[in-house]
Amino acid sequence: MNASTKPSKVVVIGGGIFGVSTAVHLARLGVHTVLINDGPLANGASGRSLAWLNSARKRSDAYHRLRLAGIDRYRTLAVRYPDASWLRFDGGLTWDADDAANEIAEIFGYERDLGYHAQWLAPQRIAAVTPGVDASVVTRQGAIFNPGEGWVDLPSLIGTLVEEFRTLGGEIVTDAGRATVDVESGSARGVITADGMRRDADAVLLAAGGDVPAIVAEADQHIGDATPVALLVRTKPIHHPLKAVLNTPRVAIRPTPNGGFALDAAWSEEEVSVKPDGSYDVRQSTLEGLLREASRVLEGNPVLEVEDYGVGPKPIPGDGEPVFGELPSISGYFVAFSHSGATLGLIAGELLADEIVTGRRHPLLADFRPERFNASRR
Repeated sequence: MNASTKPSKVVVIGGGIFGVSTAVHLARLGVHTVLINDGPLANGASGRSLAWLNSARKRSDAYHRLRLAGIDRYRTLAVRYPDASWLRFDGGLTWDADDAANEIAEIFGYERDLGYHAQWLAPQRIAAVTPGVDASVVTRQGAIFNPGEGWVDLPSLIGTLVEEFRTLGGEIVTDAGRATVDVESGSARGVITADGMRRDADAVLLAAGGDVPAIVAEADQHIGDATPVALLVRTKPIHHPLKAVLNTPRVAIRPTPNGGFALDAAWSEEEVSVKPDGSYDVRQSTLEGLLREASRVLEGNPVLEVEDYGVGPKPIPGDGEPVFGELPSISGYFVAFSHSGATLGLIAGELLADEIVTGRRHPLLADFRPERFNASRR
């Protein structure tokens, strides 16, 4: 932040994990913080995230380091809430399709060289390491098991953080409609909600998911956007031994706190269409296809039923990398925009709150600044 004094009041736009996490960290630092959301909390991408905590496969070194820090914060949280049903570290199992694009051997070597805990398992070894998988469908190249990975139920986590936020004196405004940032003379001065109400602030964090690029464009700022539509299906509870997160060629699966499963897949997202009024059309055949693919990879091939599903934008920056920090030409206007909300949720909130309060730019966020898009546009 370009100011040299600690802000006395900050407004956060967005009731997902980035917004709530940052708000809590600001409140811990003694800053009067107001959290504003367009609807109920966790009504956006955080409410329909697979929420797999990982840094698996290949990505930039900076992104890998940030994700490892993110996982570390969840481990600290797990010690604070040892009996939480919404946060688990039971590992992740990944396998690829049996085709020329299969990278299991290469990825295992890559993760091993990074020191990222990985075990390369032949299909017949999987049951002894992580139960609940029908090993007969695992491709001949085998699977990678990452014991240090886990999952979090973001709505449950958000609810827990909100309790602390309120205890610390934080203010929450829900169902406020679309909010905009008031910029005057190159500085963020506050937030105006859809009903015309203005809330003054010394700094603003915009963490509104897929709406971030459009909202910053109102201030003539550019952030690349590759946001697609995402679909997450939750099944009814069943008794099943699977505890790990599964990332398979046709479906990704993680347990849910109530004993069901959360399911998603790239192919299912492509089958969702947007209606003229902006709502989404989800085919029954798509839902049934996800259930079928999940049953096929689960031990015993259980019958799965849909409990509910969520559909909407999945925030992804134009270059795929997270966007965190202050806009380059607007003092006090911070943004958080990334598709890895679960893994980065706690660490991003911590680092952004520190930057807002102290004005020091954290080196872990150096490669993820919003100004990179202005440079690419020039």
